[in-house]
Parts: sequence; structure tokens; C-alpha cells
Amino acid sequence: MAANFWTSSHYKHLLDQEDVDMVNPLDKEKGVTLEDFKLIKMQMSNYILKLAQQVKVRQRVVATAVTYMRRVYTRKSMAEYDPRLVAPTCLYLASKAEESTVQARLLVFYIKKLYADDKYRYEIKDILEMEMKILEALNYYLVVFHPYRSLSGLLQDTGLNDLSMTQLTWGLVNDTYKMDLMLVHPPHLIALACIYIASVLREKDTTVWYEELRVDMNAIKNISMEILDFYESNRMFTDERINAALHKL
Repeated sequence: MAANFWTSSHYKHLLDQEDVDMVNPLDKEKGVTLEDFKLIKMQMSNYILKLAQQVKVRQRVVATAVTYMRRVYTRKSMAEYDPRLVAPTCLYLASKAEESTVQARLLVFYIKKLYADDKYRYEIKDILEMEMKILEALNYYLVVFHPYRSLSGLLQDTGLNDLSMTQLTWGLVNDTYKMDLMLVHPPHLIALACIYIASVLREKDTTVWYEELRVDMNAIKNISMEILDFYESNRMFTDERINAALHKL
């Protein structure tokens, strides 16, 4: 795995927000709107997390799986690549990429345990077939860098690495995987934005620290606003609204 983010395939394949927000024409034909598109991806991120909790893999595996899933839909349609199959397959692929392999049969067992809906009930062969399609959709680029990598060191550097700040910032980073931030922004900037939000919420003055880092504070604040806007809009994401979006596929 590439040791340096700036020379990695992850960096080379960062996208502009408008490219991430582009709904595939095949999905548009089914009536899928941009809001539907975002809701379905958020629901599939939650689905991956639920499965991961059942099979007991690390958060890093979850984060990689969600990144794969979101990358796929910048290139492929949900009409052709059913999210209800893509999500567990991305978890399966990520578990191998992150050297925490989960057996496909175990995923199938928990899928059937978690969901009674027949639309979720895929078999082992379906996951294995979709794995090859996802690899092709990703152009076999499996390297993913996450904010977690730099978060601990940055918190320690601020002197704000107490339990309260650590839990809050990690929780914020976890929530960024319900959005497409990792497809657009370098992971260290996402980590810095989460620290910025946490420091404001905990009333900690980090102004001098950020100045010493010489980072683009406009970028940090813009990412922070995206995260806070998500929390605000998340209140309107009802199960009924999400199910209505999925029903279009």
C-alpha cells in the first residue's frame, strides 16, 4: 500500500463536488433525484456499518468499504449496480484489502438475519460476481487513506487529546462517511475540520495552532460547514423518505 497520500491513487482520483453529485442518466430515467442519490448512499453507508458490527471488523474496514461504495457510484448507475448488493460486496472487498478478511457466507448469513426484505437477500455467488464488477469499476485502485491516520497525532499536537475531545472528534470523523467528503478532500483536511468543530463545541481556542500549521483555513471552515449542514439536513431523512428513494430502483 502506498505510504504517501500525495503519490497515491487516492490523491490522483480526488473529484470535484459536481462530479460526485452527478446522477447517472440511467438512474434519472427511473426518477432518481440528487436528493434520492444522497439518501441511498447514506442508507448504504449505514447498512455497511450494521453488517460490520455483526461480523466484528475494525472501523477502518467500514471506512474503506464506504469509500469503495461511493467511488463506484461516481462511475456506475444504481440501476445496474444494485446498492443492496454493492454495499455488502464492498465490505467483503474492503475486509480483504485491509487484511481483516470476512467470509462471504458469513455476510450472507447476517444479511438474512438483519433483513426480511427479499430485495436484500443475495447469495454468496452474487457477492463474488459483484466483487469482480466493483474491482473493474474502481479500476483496481484499492488504496484508501483515512482521517484516522492523522487524527491522533494532530490531537496530541494541539494538547487537546483528552477523552472528551478524542471521542467527539472520532465521532465526527465517523459521521463524515455518511457524506462524500472523502471523494473530494484530502483526509488530513477532514481531520482538521473535525478538530475545528470539536474545539468550537468544547470552547477551546485553537487559533494560534491552526496559524502555526499554515493550512488553508477557508478550506477547513468550508469542510466544517459541509459537516454541520449535513447534521442539520439529517433531521429530515426519515425512513419513509429513504425507502421511497430505494423503491425507485
